Amino acid sequence: MDILISNSSGKPIYEQITSQVKEMIMNGELQGGDPLPSMRNLAQQLRISIITTKRAYEELEREGFIESFTGKGSFVRAQNKELLREEALRQIEVSLSAAAEKAKSCGISREELIDIINIIYEGE
Repeated sequence: MDILISNSSGKPIYEQITSQVKEMIMNGELQGGDPLPSMRNLAQQLRISIITTKRAYEELEREGFIESFTGKGSFVRAQNKELLREEALRQIEVSLSAAAEKAKSCGISREELIDIINIIYEGE
């Protein structure tokens, strides 16, 4: 499992970990039942605090992406298709919100933005 941490990113390290693990689950790189590195091993690999990896794993578990068992470790949870769809929709909403704000600040109308989205979506 390759996770890249950027010190120049505005995101906290635990969020960088959670977003990358979610992405690996959503794109099928990680499957239900796959083991994750122990919190200690991941902290050592990334050269970060174990508290940070613990926070990331707790967040992933709270959101239903992984499950942890005392003495056994953490594993990718068998995914509910609806959960994956909701997470994808949430990510799309974040991206579209940023695009809409940028469009507004540049004086681009809603219709122009919709035209751009339609062109991109259709691949023309």
